[in-house]
Amino acid sequence: MNRQSTSGYHGIPRWVYAVAVVGGLLVILPLVAMVAKVNWPQFIPLITSESSVAALGLSLRTSAASTILCIVLGVPLALVLARGEFPGQRLLRSLVLLPLVLPPVVGGIALLYTFGRQGLLGKSLELAGIQIAFSTTAVILAQTFVALPFLVVSLEGALRSAGNRYEAVAATLGARPTTVLRRVTLPLVLPGLASGAVLSFARSLGEFGATLTFAGSLEGVTRTLPLEIYLQRESDADAAVALSLVLVAVAVAVVGLSYGRRRNSAEVQA
Repeated sequence: MNRQSTSGYHGIPRWVYAVAVVGGLLVILPLVAMVAKVNWPQFIPLITSESSVAALGLSLRTSAASTILCIVLGVPLALVLARGEFPGQRLLRSLVLLPLVLPPVVGGIALLYTFGRQGLLGKSLELAGIQIAFSTTAVILAQTFVALPFLVVSLEGALRSAGNRYEAVAATLGARPTTVLRRVTLPLVLPGLASGAVLSFARSLGEFGATLTFAGSLEGVTRTLPLEIYLQRESDADAAVALSLVLVAVAVAVVGLSYGRRRNSAEVQA
C-alpha cells in the first residue's frame, strides 16, 4: 500500500474558513470604512499641514532612535534569556515582556515616577541639570519601553530555533565568546533580529498612551503623529482620518516587510 506524504497536507475544515472570514472582516471592515471616509480632494493639503509634517517628522526620528535603543538593550536581554541559566530567569522574562500586556498609560505613569522631577531617578537627574519628563527624550524612552519586548521575543525565538551547535564548534576551535557572538551567533539570527527591529519601529511609531502620560503633547517637541491625530479628531475630523490613513499605510508596509523577512528566512532554512 502506498503511503501518502503528509508534508503537503492542508486539510482545513470548511467551518474554519468561515470563522476566519469573520475574523478577517473584523479587522478589514473598519479600515475600509476609514478609507471611505477620507476627504480625497483635500488629502495632500491635510497631511502636509505644518503641524502634521512636524508630528510625522518627530515620530520618524524618535521611532528610529527608540529602535536603535531597543537593539542595544534587547540583544543582550534576548541572549541572556535564550542562552543563560540562572535563578529568577522566568521572572525576568515575565517582567521584560510585561509591556506587551500592560496598558500603555500605566507604563507612562511608571516612567513618570521613575524619571519625573519627583521620581526615583528624576530627583538626582534634576540636581544634575537633566530633565527627561515632558521632553523628546521622554518620547524615546516611552517608545522603547513599549517596543523592547517585540525585539526580545523575536530574537529569543530565533536564538532558540537556531540552537547552539555552531557556536559550540566555534568555541572548541578556540574562538573567544565575544568572537563567537560577533562571527557566528548574530549572523545566524540576523533575520530574527531584523524582524524584531522592524516590529519595534512599528510599535514605536504607533505609541500613544505612555507618550501622552510621560512626555505630554508639545508641538515639535513631544507631539508625535498619534497625538496629533487625537488632537485633530476634536477640531478637524478630515485631518484626523487622513493622518490615520498615513499611519496605517506605514504600519502595513512595516509589518509586510517583517513578514517577508520571516518567510524568506524560513524558506532558506528549509
